[in-house]
Amino acid sequence: MIKTNQDFYTAVEERRSFYGISKESVVSDERIEEIVAHAVKHAPSAFNSQSARVIVLLGDNHDKLWNITEAALREIVPADKFQPTEEKIASFRNGYGTVLFFEDQSVVESLQAQFPLYKEKFPEYSLQSSGMLQYVVWTSLEVEGFGASLQHYNPIIDEAVEKIWDVPANWNLIAQMPFGKPTATPGEKQFNSIDERMKVYK
Repeated sequence: MIKTNQDFYTAVEERRSFYGISKESVVSDERIEEIVAHAVKHAPSAFNSQSARVIVLLGDNHDKLWNITEAALREIVPADKFQPTEEKIASFRNGYGTVLFFEDQSVVESLQAQFPLYKEKFPEYSLQSSGMLQYVVWTSLEVEGFGASLQHYNPIIDEAVEKIWDVPANWNLIAQMPFGKPTATPGEKQFNSIDERMKVYK
């Protein structure tokens, strides 16, 4: 069991998108692996499908991901407007590592075959499961002292990612989570009224 001194409610409250991150690690690589593995094992999934798949990129592999992302974006973003994009990608590359989130489509298709009544819903359930896993990993990394953010550069990097890291064809890339030691504090977060977002009937 993973041990932490931070309570669940505080962890939920303090999870934010950190774009200022560095290559300095705050825990060992083994601890990072433990955190992500714990999340993959225990995050819920529809029908206990366990369709989530994850690749953790550290060191040169982390840099390589953001290099190929930058190269892919240069093909579609006009050169005279590329600087903000270049700076954003550099901020992710400045981090210590990246978690890649996938969903195994063979699992989804198997469930569709087993339960045809829900056939149209299983892709949606798959994404919901992935979202919960992403949140658990994100919050867990921040509990350890990392800053992280969630990015979506798929599908423009899918082919390169599949080739470089030998990703099975049935794994569908969902999101990328760069993380590292925080170098800047996010601004104050604004909240809409809870009364507009929640109803209670007694």
